[in-house]
Amino acid sequence: MLRGAPCGATWRALEKLIGMEVFEIATRYGLDVQFQCSADPAGWDPLWGKSPIHLAADVHFKALQRALKNAENKE
Repeated sequence: MLRGAPCGATWRALEKLIGMEVFEIATRYGLDVQFQCSADPAGWDPLWGKSPIHLAADVHFKALQRALKNAENKE
């Protein structure tokens, strides 16, 4: 992990996933970030059309997909 959310959700979610199979992580990471996120879920972003925790899950999931793709290309 090179960067993460200022609230720490990135690292707390990742800690729970160490040792899991890649396919499990791909399914769980966005959800675990939502559980760890300290943003107000009632706040709705009119530009994104999502609550902050849903946006955080999407951003983290996309970053994970990109990292997995980059790791595949290096093999």
